Amino acid sequence: MSPSATERAVNHPAPPPRWAVWSAHLTTLVVLPSGLWRLAMAAGWPSGYTIEGFRPFQTAEAKLSMVALSVVCELLALLTIGLVRPWGEVVPRWIPLIGGRAVRPWAAVAPAALGAVALTWLWSGLPWWWTYPHDDMTGAGALVVGILYQPLVLWGPLLAAVTFSYYRRHRTGRPEPTAG
Repeated sequence: MSPSATERAVNHPAPPPRWAVWSAHLTTLVVLPSGLWRLAMAAGWPSGYTIEGFRPFQTAEAKLSMVALSVVCELLALLTIGLVRPWGEVVPRWIPLIGGRAVRPWAAVAPAALGAVALTWLWSGLPWWWTYPHDDMTGAGALVVGILYQPLVLWGPLLAAVTFSYYRRHRTGRPEPTAG
């Protein structure tokens, strides 16, 4: 049984606005610099640390933690793209048990909104990296690391904006916003 044109129109929201698509993709880029810095450390590059300060990061456990944190952060940022792509509306078929099912809007909006609040609180609440002393880093190293982490301040607000766009496009009983 094929859905009618009316059912398709109701079940498929308007396409996301261009700014939301750009913002979703930008989230992956604001996470990238800090992740690359951690990966460089895991690969053995001191990344601004003094020889003595870098020593604790040379253990297998520390290296694994840095790689895992970088990968998890980037994967979480990539989830934002789901808010502007079809896989944010229908679970991809290759996912066991739930593949092919429609995503309930609140199942996407609630965790994304909580994530946006948590990320905004986390990154805007911390003092800038270079505003407190780092005896285990060189002066230039502390400045570079601060610059690499600074884009993370945008992660929460970008996620919030994309989440709001997703919510507006998926709310029921309301006219859809225009794309643009």
